[in-house]
Amino acid sequence: MKVLLVNGSPNKEGCTFTALSEVAGALQKQGIETEIFHIGRKPVHGCIACGRCEELGRCTFDDDICNELTGRMIAANGIIIGSPVYYAGPNGALCALLDRVFFSSSHKFSNKPAAAVVSCRRGGATAAFDRLNKYFTISRMPLVSSQYWNMVHGFTPDDVRKDLEGLQIMRTLGDNMAWMLKSIKTANQMMPEKEPWVMTNFIR
Repeated sequence: MKVLLVNGSPNKEGCTFTALSEVAGALQKQGIETEIFHIGRKPVHGCIACGRCEELGRCTFDDDICNELTGRMIAANGIIIGSPVYYAGPNGALCALLDRVFFSSSHKFSNKPAAAVVSCRRGGATAAFDRLNKYFTISRMPLVSSQYWNMVHGFTPDDVRKDLEGLQIMRTLGDNMAWMLKSIKTANQMMPEKEPWVMTNFIR
């Protein structure tokens, strides 16, 4: 079993990476393979609502990391997405990618356990955390909890390493993700059947 941890920060080894590394360490102790995938700093497209993904099975833009990220998420058994907090929200480049990933492929993520992790200097963490969780809850993905909201505080990685409660939250998240993956593997034949989607627009 493998968990993909997405580092949605422009900084490859900053505060978000430090938090995700703590989660990864706990997962590895439970025998779960991990990969931290950094979205990088190159420009990314936003969704242009062209609808081509329905025809292609992927985003029409193939000159950034969106389709690579989608493929890694499909291949993983569990997904954790981490982001720094900018203006009480996740990194805009990360959200631009996730909008396209989930619009084109969310049906392929059903029943994969997922969690969000956010890193902030001081405030705005719960708003960013809420935004990321919405990608999962619209996609039939079970949310993995910890002992508190999945956040760390600090301006530098050294600050984050001093946030002892935050680090414990990350380790508990890793333990809970491992437990859920193993439970799902055991009960996989009992997954609920999907009803056909009923789409109701608010126009009468």
